[in-house]
Amino acid sequence: MPGFELFGEEEKKQVNDVLETGVLMRYGFDGMRNGQWKAKEFEKALTVRMQSKHVQMVSSGTAALTVALASAGIGAGDEVIMPTFTFVASFESILALGAVPILVDVDDTLTLNPAAVEKAITSRTKVVMPVHMCGSMADLKALKAICDTHNLLLLEDACQAIGGTFDGKPLGSYGDLGCFSFDFVKTITSGEGGAVITNNKKYYTNADHYSDHGHDHVGKDRGAEAHPFLGYNYRISELHAAVGIAQLGRLDTFLEKQEQYYNIIRKGLATVSEVTFRAVPDGGVENYSFISFFMPTQELAENAHKALGSAGVDACFYWFNNNWHYYKKWNHLTNKTSLGKLPKEVQEQLPDYSTSDFSLSDKWVSRNISCLIKLSWTAEEVEIRAQNMVKTLKSVLVNS
Repeated sequence: MPGFELFGEEEKKQVNDVLETGVLMRYGFDGMRNGQWKAKEFEKALTVRMQSKHVQMVSSGTAALTVALASAGIGAGDEVIMPTFTFVASFESILALGAVPILVDVDDTLTLNPAAVEKAITSRTKVVMPVHMCGSMADLKALKAICDTHNLLLLEDACQAIGGTFDGKPLGSYGDLGCFSFDFVKTITSGEGGAVITNNKKYYTNADHYSDHGHDHVGKDRGAEAHPFLGYNYRISELHAAVGIAQLGRLDTFLEKQEQYYNIIRKGLATVSEVTFRAVPDGGVENYSFISFFMPTQELAENAHKALGSAGVDACFYWFNNNWHYYKKWNHLTNKTSLGKLPKEVQEQLPDYSTSDFSLSDKWVSRNISCLIKLSWTAEEVEIRAQNMVKTLKSVLVNS
């Protein structure tokens, strides 16, 4: 991770196919295309890969989450349960629809704590949205049982976990809806892009229309298409889809390399008795894009993160103090800071996160370090990296 590290002739060929037609938009201009429909081709390939009946390509992972929620009828005042550890896009997509993000704790999976989810459910709750951060998944079986009991939708944010599986199913396909991101730093990239997957025909049709200004896409005259409901512009371009097609075709190669390097590093870290690893739910297989581990205390984690950087071990993240990925620095959400007036429902229903107790999340995230697995490394470089990590962590522990 990410796929841009290994751009090659496959990506160039797909992009050139588009440039030779001169048609960069995914809809219309049929006569100029010379048979090239890259967004449709990407959707078809992803349908097969994700073992899903329907796929709608969109302009980003954030767009995918927004479109997925809208396709299921989520709107003003509806509550969506999401984790305290994720990317800001999770709550941005919810707020974009006037819905209300309800943050709940994570556990040692670094994803949604099912017990915390159960406690957060109210009469306004409509969706549970686990986020499969850093390549591994939530306890989807437990979350599905909760959703079934309370008649809630399960929406998987699998933007960081393409290629992982749970109970033999691709991540994103276990719930009612699944979302992916193909931005520049994801396991496979299209530069900018995202996708919604579902087995529900109604949700798919809604996503198809909503992501293109409400166009119903009936017939071949775009100007004559009807608009059964309001929509917005979340379209992917043909150029972005072209890159995505090539990258999807290389996904298995990327995953194999990530798993190989992940296992080398994990084997080394396992020799440090004080280090423990994030929990992976039974039946889950990571996509191995990150290796996430816990130090015994917050102080040791902070010291270890600094020491790893000083030792030249790059691409390691201490999320507890991260501006983008952990609730502690989401001041714009806590303070309801917006360029325009927020919907009444959001103003009245959004919890006061400045007083919320997320100590259960802090317990895990404050001790966690996550290290990216890069595709551009060689196996020899990874062996050296693992040795440096072990040496550095042992030094931090001895000197603490």
